Amino acid sequence: MHQYGALAYQQTARKTANPREVEANLLSKSAIQLQRIRDNWDDEAHELDKALTFNRKLWSIFIQAVTREENPLPRPIKQNIANLGVFVMSHTLTVMTRPAPEKLDALILINREIAAGLRAVPQAA
Repeated sequence: MHQYGALAYQQTARKTANPREVEANLLSKSAIQLQRIRDNWDDEAHELDKALTFNRKLWSIFIQAVTREENPLPRPIKQNIANLGVFVMSHTLTVMTRPAPEKLDALILINREIAAGLRAVPQAA
């Protein structure tokens, strides 16, 4: 019975969640996965490909969304996000080619910082 309540809550949360909050949560989830692997490299390195694939898919979606003509973000912000996405993709290939725990730091930091920015309350003009 408890599981049904949790499932109903999750479905409602998905339907009513702010898109920025959903994006922030996904970036945080990826950062947490990568941090766990980094912190426990000897025991968790086998999970690296799965975590990098999740992060890469996430950033692929961001890049596609931000480069669409109808995206309402100002051009400089769109360009910055696209550039970050290109860096994430390139760095991910570097990590996959020569895995090392310290190479995850950049991906973790980027995801955390973007998530924090998405959660920030915009200042009134």
